Amino acid sequence: MSEWCGWPVVEESTGWEVAQQILTDAELSDGLPLVPPTQRRLDAMIAGVAGRVESQGAMPPMFGDITPEAIAYQCVIAGCRPAELPVVLAAAEATLDPDFNLLGIATTTGTACVALCVHGPIARTLGVNAGTNCLGPGNRANASIGRALQLTIRNIGGARPEIGDMATMGQPGKYTFCFTERNDGPFPTLTARRGLGGDANAVTVMGISGTAEVLPGDGEGDTPEAILSPIATAMRAAIVMSSRNRRNERGEQVFLLPLEMAQKIVRHDAWDLPRVQRYLFDEGQDVARAPDAIHPIVTGGAGLKMSYLPIWGGGSQTVTRAL
Repeated sequence: MSEWCGWPVVEESTGWEVAQQILTDAELSDGLPLVPPTQRRLDAMIAGVAGRVESQGAMPPMFGDITPEAIAYQCVIAGCRPAELPVVLAAAEATLDPDFNLLGIATTTGTACVALCVHGPIARTLGVNAGTNCLGPGNRANASIGRALQLTIRNIGGARPEIGDMATMGQPGKYTFCFTERNDGPFPTLTARRGLGGDANAVTVMGISGTAEVLPGDGEGDTPEAILSPIATAMRAAIVMSSRNRRNERGEQVFLLPLEMAQKIVRHDAWDLPRVQRYLFDEGQDVARAPDAIHPIVTGGAGLKMSYLPIWGGGSQTVTRAL
């Protein structure tokens, strides 16, 4: 049997059950079935990529080298298509930013995981879901891209349970957590806010402790205050739940707005993005370092229900990288 970056390459004739056992024995499995990494699949994944063996950095917690070839292997076994390799590679590189604190996220006994948001036309080209059930199952691109990043953290970074990953409980987001930002929302996109352009191809990584469903205060959310006040309450509650002595480590906040809720907010005069951020900063009693560190992201399908993504209380900053 040949190898790719020290990992097994299985023959085309290898049976499914045998291939799964080979990958499990090599400690590459997240517990779900893996696509057999044949030479044909690996070559197709890496075709046309320059600097295939050049290290892009060492990934915590065990500091394995990130190379295009190593990421390509994770993409294959996760079920990605070749066009998705650059997204996973960029996301992996983004997690190495010191402000992201992957070492803390990967090794904490808490429930932190890495969430990935894909921005721009590439998300639409790849078919990443920004509609109904955007955080849930049913979309191959979301599932495979997110899973490839998690396998990278596990197999290259070394965050395996009881070795690098010491989570007491963990969370399902450690299998996969990938979604995209809509390009038709009424607020500037996150890439625009970060100077990359309104519809730039980019990725954002976020160290989050989970998700929480948030409903508007009056049932329908007919005013901006009714929509946003429960979000501020959720942000305050997250600080209480994860220990008040971590307050100073809460630099940012992230929440997801369905399109119709974002549109309801801006129907009211002067309720633009800065006012939304200022309201949440004031109502939430300084839940972030500054108003512009509160990040509403428009995504998801029809409905009134929003999602709050609490940033890990141990200390992490979201990181955006252009593709």
